[in-house]
Amino acid sequence: FSPEQEQNLLAIVWLYRGRRDQYLALVADYCRRTLAEAAACLENSSSFGPVSDRGPLPAFLASLADLAAAAASTPLDKPAAAALAELNVAQALFEADVSAFRQALAEQQAAWPAQQSDNEALKGAVARLAGLAERSRDLARQSDLLYKLAARLVELCEGAGRAAGNGRALNRLRRAADEARQAAAEQLRQVRYFWRQAHWLVERFPEAELRDVPGLVRLVEVQEIAANDWSLTPGRYVGVAPAVEDEDFDFEETLREIHGELEELNAEAVELAARIQRSFEELGI
Repeated sequence: FSPEQEQNLLAIVWLYRGRRDQYLALVADYCRRTLAEAAACLENSSSFGPVSDRGPLPAFLASLADLAAAAASTPLDKPAAAALAELNVAQALFEADVSAFRQALAEQQAAWPAQQSDNEALKGAVARLAGLAERSRDLARQSDLLYKLAARLVELCEGAGRAAGNGRALNRLRRAADEARQAAAEQLRQVRYFWRQAHWLVERFPEAELRDVPGLVRLVEVQEIAANDWSLTPGRYVGVAPAVEDEDFDFEETLREIHGELEELNAEAVELAARIQRSFEELGI
């Protein structure tokens, strides 16, 4: 469990004990964190390094532009030209969506000082922030697409022999762009993550009062526990929750991480094999 998931379970206990104000304060805090994480996407952050007068997302775009320019330093053949055109279109769309994200954030920040702390008002705030959370998820996916398009362009240019003279520079740019992509995507995911915590609470307890939720919580009488031979296994009472698809699970990112780990393990295996071979040679085996 993440700290927020543990906090949400504790919030259920608060509702059981009638501590409604603490529950509402937690929902409000998640809303504030959503806004704070969204603002961090567009401000200088240690996750992205110092960028004067520019947020991390524009900095990420600049690194992709440098990478594409380095790869396309000479006249392009048809496939590479098409890849560059696709990258330019995707980058323009991404920049437009970043501007829309910035505008949506400004609107939510302006509305927050007047936010009321009662249950209905906070449910309304969670509903309003849904759009910002969805935009952050879309931008994270777009950042992945941009990097893939730029990397594809580099591969085409390298395959045509145009990047032979600056291969090291291209590799450095590619690594820097990939690191920036991962950092930008992770920061963007934080926006939706904290919104989802608030949404998880208000969806299950819309009246800010404890109620039975399949697969999560159920109030039972002592007689029912006795009938179950005093078993306190939760599954006997709460049942099974409906299956929910995790929209934030990134299969390609997970596969990329596994592939990277496999490459590291293979490199270690080669090194160990070489060391073993040298040891055999020293022993005269």
